[in-house]
Amino acid sequence: MALESIRIAPSTGVPPATVVAFAREADRRIDAFCRERRKRPLHAFVPSDLLQCWRMFDAIVQARLARGRAFCEWGCGFAAVAGVAVLVGFDACGIEFEGDLVDEARRLAADFGLPIAIARGTFVPPDAGELEGCNDELTWIAEGGPDGHALLRRDPDDFDLVFAYPWPGEEEVIFRLFDQFAAVGALLLTAHGEAGFLLHRKVE
Repeated sequence: MALESIRIAPSTGVPPATVVAFAREADRRIDAFCRERRKRPLHAFVPSDLLQCWRMFDAIVQARLARGRAFCEWGCGFAAVAGVAVLVGFDACGIEFEGDLVDEARRLAADFGLPIAIARGTFVPPDAGELEGCNDELTWIAEGGPDGHALLRRDPDDFDLVFAYPWPGEEEVIFRLFDQFAAVGALLLTAHGEAGFLLHRKVE
């Protein structure tokens, strides 16, 4: 198998008021959480630009690139990106290993009435083997507890679009896991900070 890079520009449309309101409140809660935890920050928790995520999702929908609407956010944190995906029309869920973040994610989704299933566990399948190329600083990727996909009662190849925000140095691990376990035709959207987004499709 292989991953095919897809060039796509973010949507130039105006985000709906519901998306703007959700993004504003999610950002407020994330900022408050980070201030509270500044003396004991969570490893590798980096919030996404939610309006930019909406622009990417909207572009994917408008171009009809996704084969379906099943969405999963790997390492979802507050599941704010999953929330934006729901508001775009995806059937979204998330996997997160930090209990405090899972609690915040479920509270945020409930307060906005968003049907997001959130599992506390790891997005690395149990049969992934050794994470080759993953240095010691990144071994936390595989140390998140039980299989998150199993908790969701889904398989990794059930999803049409997967989102991840790789910590610097773990990009290749994310790509390898997706190539190994996603269905042919599924999309992987990754955020890379100021470098923007990358979109890949798994192909034969």
